Amino acid sequence: MNYWQGNHFENGIERKLYLDRIMPFTGNRVIKVMTGQRRAGKSWLMRQIVTELLDRGMAKPHQILYINKEYYRYKFLQTPDDLMDLYETYCREMNPKDKSFVFLDEIHNIQGWEQAVDSLSQDPSINCEVFLTGSNSKLVSGELATLLSGRYVEFEVQPFSYLEYLRSQKIEETSRQTLVDYLRTGGLPEFLNLKGEETRRNYVEAVKNTILLKDIVERYKVKDVGLLERIFAFLVNNSSSLVSVANIVNYLNNELGRKDSKAKKENHDTVSSYIDYLRDTYLLLKADRYDVKGKEILKGAAKYYANDNCYHNYLYEGYGYGQGTLLENYVYQALRRAGYRIYVGKMQNAEIDFVCIRHDQRLYVQSSWTIEDDTTAKREYKALDAIPDSYPKLIVSMDDIPRMNYNGIENVQAWKIEERLMALVR
Repeated sequence: MNYWQGNHFENGIERKLYLDRIMPFTGNRVIKVMTGQRRAGKSWLMRQIVTELLDRGMAKPHQILYINKEYYRYKFLQTPDDLMDLYETYCREMNPKDKSFVFLDEIHNIQGWEQAVDSLSQDPSINCEVFLTGSNSKLVSGELATLLSGRYVEFEVQPFSYLEYLRSQKIEETSRQTLVDYLRTGGLPEFLNLKGEETRRNYVEAVKNTILLKDIVERYKVKDVGLLERIFAFLVNNSSSLVSVANIVNYLNNELGRKDSKAKKENHDTVSSYIDYLRDTYLLLKADRYDVKGKEILKGAAKYYANDNCYHNYLYEGYGYGQGTLLENYVYQALRRAGYRIYVGKMQNAEIDFVCIRHDQRLYVQSSWTIEDDTTAKREYKALDAIPDSYPKLIVSMDDIPRMNYNGIENVQAWKIEERLMALVR
């Protein structure tokens, strides 16, 4: 599992977007933390970072210690002491001399890991650079955040983007049809290598069940797994719709009432907690409402997006959501991948699909499957045209021929949106 004997490992499709973000932070004691949903490709990315360090001459093979806590061979690592004992054994056997690079994959599976990481990264007698991955957004919250106090940098890793999907399929050019194919599958890296719809459906079901059971039920001691499943299904199938916790509670209670008048009624706090757990594991992503004029976040209803379209396509295909939902889910993912904080905009009586904020930049985006119809186009353009500032405004659609710019509003074909965002954030 390590590189000491000149071993070479399959690294998968190069994730250049993340490498370009992470590598500038190497060569120092800042802890590099990569978080994201299970099976999103974090382990592949970690291997790619190792390869970059070796290829650039920043490290030699014997200076790399790679530990993946999901592997059975590392089952004996249960405590911070176990981890430190292993590191000391590595130092004795491999003698990394000037510096070591420690890669800890799925580190949250070691109880109290924060203490060992703090020691490895801050002990002046240890020259060590630490890289971590974990499947929970709260990986560096609580004790570790207090211990490290700004001495870490975090990167969110998503499933394959559309452009990464093309590279995985050895397709060189973007096109409407290949984006349609991507929208109908999703971007989980291992999923794309599977053949047959039933095999793919079983894989998606297994990924979802593993996250629910291992990352939520076990971690948070969830008692009602059925309720957790129903909430996830409801939010996936209402993706791109404004919903509130009260809406979900009412839906669940009505559903139970129809099935069994004696069934236990769900309460607001339980449902709210379960939604938070789904977000912690990146199964669901949230966009709060934002008052464009007042420039403030609004409480109450919000939109929830699936972290990958495969959940729409392979688990709940009978619910009849339209292609526009898949497109909007993809646009949200692309914006988030580009580094924006994303909100649902409220502008008087109009709604802006996405108000995107990145540092001092802003971007307003509407998502529509087509704006060929003049009535649809008028509605989409009107909402953006009413915003009283000069930040970029985009309408993303699947039309073969884009419309001309109107009052600075640009119509971007959906299969070109990732490249357009790269130009905006550069």
